[in-house]
Amino acid sequence: MRLDEWIAGGEHIRLGGHDIFHRQDGPVDGRPVTLVHGFPTSSHDWAPIAPALAESGCRVTTLDLLGFGASAKPVGHDYRITEQASIVEELWQRLDIDETALVSHDYGVSVAQELLHRNAPRITSAAFFNGGLYPDLHRPIRIQQLLHGPAGSLLQHLSTERMYRRSLKEVFGRPVSDADLHDMWLATTMNHGKRVQHRLLRYIDERRAHADRWRTAVETYPGPVQFIWGPADPVSGAHVLPRLRDRLPKAHFLILDQAPPTGHYPQVENPTPVAEALVTFLR
Repeated sequence: MRLDEWIAGGEHIRLGGHDIFHRQDGPVDGRPVTLVHGFPTSSHDWAPIAPALAESGCRVTTLDLLGFGASAKPVGHDYRITEQASIVEELWQRLDIDETALVSHDYGVSVAQELLHRNAPRITSAAFFNGGLYPDLHRPIRIQQLLHGPAGSLLQHLSTERMYRRSLKEVFGRPVSDADLHDMWLATTMNHGKRVQHRLLRYIDERRAHADRWRTAVETYPGPVQFIWGPADPVSGAHVLPRLRDRLPKAHFLILDQAPPTGHYPQVENPTPVAEALVTFLR
């Protein structure tokens, strides 16, 4: 499903004082699951696996976080993971979602950790795709380091689709189509998105500031946990797995290491085994 079709199938709602895009798929009375996307893209990252979840009987809720995709991207805004978590909570309230499974990727992993910290009993199960659960193991690529630095506010305006594609290819382990890469670029840059990348990347600092509480939220969560991981990811790949296995020995693991090994975007690079594993886990 292309980005324009994905957006056409959703709605906009006012949350936290901002216009937020969201959509729901699957039976109205299905098992609730919420998918939270990563940086710098959008909820469209879940398009390759959302239909399988819906067909399995899940009521799938997705949203574009503030500053991402088709949602509002206020310039000069002080973007915070904690605010994103509040937006998710408000969406749940508006959609009458009480308990839900929670699936997260990259930036969304930090949002999920904050949600677990606030109200773990609300989360029936938690699945994590490549993300910075432990800030000391997070290895941002060069462009992220530059955008996060003092010159980031200037550099973000100089970004081109060619540069964007090259950067994303650094974190992929498997080929991703030109059409998918173009949709990722469109999701990032629509609504003047280039102007907010520097501020969105402040999540790196917020992860460090809240490291203890977010680590504890995951490690003490009593519900079922699954990690779906692309080991070829240079940012949060194979080097994170030993700690995850040590700290969460009861968790389920799907390591996508069959050649060519999967990178940072398991749901985009290798959707079939990802969807199959997630459907089984959520049942």
